[in-house]
Amino acid sequence: MEKKIKNVGLRVSPETHRKLRYISSYEGRTLNGQVHYLIQQCIRDFEKEHGPIPDEESS
Repeated sequence: MEKKIKNVGLRVSPETHRKLRYISSYEGRTLNGQVHYLIQQCIRDFEKEHGPIPDEESS
């Protein structure tokens, strides 16, 4: 089965955008890469506390 990349539109204030750009540059990531990293970290933290999130087929 082919994996498809999903796009997520995200609206943020100019200040948040500026700060995220600064942090991503500091961390050596693109802005998109930084947001992806933060989302993955959130998922890891959630699953560490609550257990694995089930696949769509099994939910």
